[in-house]
Amino acid sequence: MITVTEAAAEQIKKSAKQGKSEGMPLRIAATRNSDESIHYGMGFDDSKEDDITISSEDVDIVISPVSAEILKDTVLDFVELEPGKQQFIFMNPNDPAYTPPQDN
Repeated sequence: MITVTEAAAEQIKKSAKQGKSEGMPLRIAATRNSDESIHYGMGFDDSKEDDITISSEDVDIVISPVSAEILKDTVLDFVELEPGKQQFIFMNPNDPAYTPPQDN
């Protein structure tokens, strides 16, 4: 399904505490744009009846069935892309623009 790295899990837990959303699952959503690229969204939300619920790195995640198909085998990470600027990234093999990281 989807895997959360340790760095992403730490940031998710920190965000939940800051936003007073502790105990709520993280909703991850994905939709395909007209050019086949993928738009991602995240936020703390209660689960709905048809949601798929998973846990990764002690983070509870809810995903709609439609998003689950798009997010299959995705890794969510929290990285520093530029000095002093960290952000979440989705490493998704279902995204036509995705290039796997190269081992050095």
